[in-house]
Amino acid sequence: MVKNRLCGTYYPMDIGDIVFDIETQKSFDEVGGRTFFDKLGISVVGTYVYGPDQYLTFEEHEIPEFEKLLQKAVRVVGFNIHHFDLEVLRPYISWDLKKLSTLDLMDDVKKSLGHRLYLDSLADATLGVRKSGDGMQALRWYKEGKIDEIKKYCLKDVEITKNLYDFGRKNGHVLFYSRDAGGKVAVPVNWNLEVRSKNLDNAQLKIF
Repeated sequence: MVKNRLCGTYYPMDIGDIVFDIETQKSFDEVGGRTFFDKLGISVVGTYVYGPDQYLTFEEHEIPEFEKLLQKAVRVVGFNIHHFDLEVLRPYISWDLKKLSTLDLMDDVKKSLGHRLYLDSLADATLGVRKSGDGMQALRWYKEGKIDEIKKYCLKDVEITKNLYDFGRKNGHVLFYSRDAGGKVAVPVNWNLEVRSKNLDNAQLKIF
């Protein structure tokens, strides 16, 4: 069941971290290129809120409610949010999103590994799960008016990202399959907020 409200419009004070993902109304091809984030439009925002332990969805007209969550969040977590989701969200928010405390799992893994990995690659090796579809399918659903399908797909991505985040915080690494190594390789991460200041520059990749 897809929930779209957290106790009506009144959110508890202890929100904690939130994990979120955005699906859009249009593709970059439809708006003229990869620089026009403001023209993509939001179809659905999916989020997991740690404080009350709830998954929520917001449609475009409900984004002011999502904004309340952002303002209360201890940290905002996602995958590729610095280069996509936050840029898509920016036109909808009246204040500077740079004020948020954020963690982009993709960027953080890239710092340790030296190159980017897809969410599917990390989720498959680390959690044994894969995404349920792709963004192009979500765009087709929007054109067909199948908003509930978009919500389910978006929340699945949120769930995978949340579980990857939890694994990294607990174990200090996430995994991916490496052809060169001939198996799984652990990428060191430091996702616990209270110890983010520790230096991981000398951490080593570990082959499993």
